[in-house]
Amino acid sequence: MPEFARLRSWLERRWYGPGPPLLLRPPAAMYALLVRLRRAAYARGSRASRHPGLPVVVIGNIVAGGTGKTPLAIWLAQAVRAAGQRPGVALRGYGGRVAVPRLVAAGDDPAAVGDEAVLVARRAAVPVAVGADRVAAARLLAGQGCTVVICDDGLQHLALRRDVAIAVIDGARGFGNGALLPAGPLREPVAMLDACDLVVINGEDSTGAAGARPALRMTIEPAPLRCLISGPEEPLERLRGESVHAVAGIGHPQRFFGLLRSLGARPVEHAFPDHHAYRIADLDFGDSRRIVMTEKDAVKCAAFARQRMWYLPVSASLPDADAARLLGAVLAKLPGGGASHA
Repeated sequence: MPEFARLRSWLERRWYGPGPPLLLRPPAAMYALLVRLRRAAYARGSRASRHPGLPVVVIGNIVAGGTGKTPLAIWLAQAVRAAGQRPGVALRGYGGRVAVPRLVAAGDDPAAVGDEAVLVARRAAVPVAVGADRVAAARLLAGQGCTVVICDDGLQHLALRRDVAIAVIDGARGFGNGALLPAGPLREPVAMLDACDLVVINGEDSTGAAGARPALRMTIEPAPLRCLISGPEEPLERLRGESVHAVAGIGHPQRFFGLLRSLGARPVEHAFPDHHAYRIADLDFGDSRRIVMTEKDAVKCAAFARQRMWYLPVSASLPDADAARLLGAVLAKLPGGGASHA
C-alpha cells in the first residue's frame, strides 16, 4: 500500500519532528477547544458518565497510534485472574461490525468483532466483550460473573466512569512535537496524565516523557515464532541473518520492525493501516522469503494462511515491584481490598 506508506511517513516526520506544521496549527487549536469543552461537559454533569456496577480499569494513551496497551491489558487480566478474581476485558471492537455489544470467543471472525478482541480472547483466556457502548459491554461481562472489567483503550471514553485509569506511553517516541491532532500526535494535552492513577512507560524513556511523574516500567518481550498453519514453535535464534518480509498493520509498525532487527533479522518492511483487512494479494511479494507478522495481523490472515507465513507473539513484562504496584492498585478497588489475594 504505497499511498498509505507515504502518508504515514509524512505524518511521522512532522509529528515526531522539531515542530508542528504551520498549516495544521489552526485545526489543532480547534480540536483542543473541543477537547476542553467535552471534558467540561462531563465534569459539570451535562453529559452523563455511567458506571456498570463493578470496578472498571481503563488502559489507554493520549497519543494516536500504538503504545502497548493491548499487551498490558492481557498481562493485567492474567495477573488479576491468578490473584483469584474473575476479570473480563471490554473493547471498542475496531475493525469489526458490532452494532450491539456482544461476547467474543477465541474462534470468532475478526472481521465481525475486531482483530484485537479475538487476540485478547485467545491470549487472556477471560471473558471478552466488544461494543461502542462500553458501559453496556461492561454490564455484559458482569452478567458473566466478572468481578472487574479491564478496558483495552478508552481513556477518552468519558461516558464510562472508571475506578483506575492507566496511561501507557511509548518511551521511544514520547509525545512527539507536543501538539494536538492533527498538527501532532496528541489526543489530549499532556496535563491530562495528572488525572490518571498510574503511568506506564513502554521501553526506555529516551524522551523524558514521564517528567516528574512517578512511572512504572514495562517492556515487550518476544516469544518463539509460530507458523500460521501448524507445526512446532521455532526459536528466535533462527531469525538471525534471515531476510524476511515483515508485515505490521498496527498503530506503530516501526516498533515491530525494530524488534525483528534486534533479533538479528533483516526485515523487508511492509506497513499497513491499523486494523487493516488483509487479502491474500496483500502478501504476494513475488519471492519465497518467509513472511513474519504481528499476532494481531495473524488472526486476520488465518483464513488464507500459507506455510511460509509466521507470526511473532509478544507479551508485556514488568519489574516485580512495578507489577505488584499495578496489580495492587486494581485489587484495592475490589471488595475486601484484594487483601486475601495479595
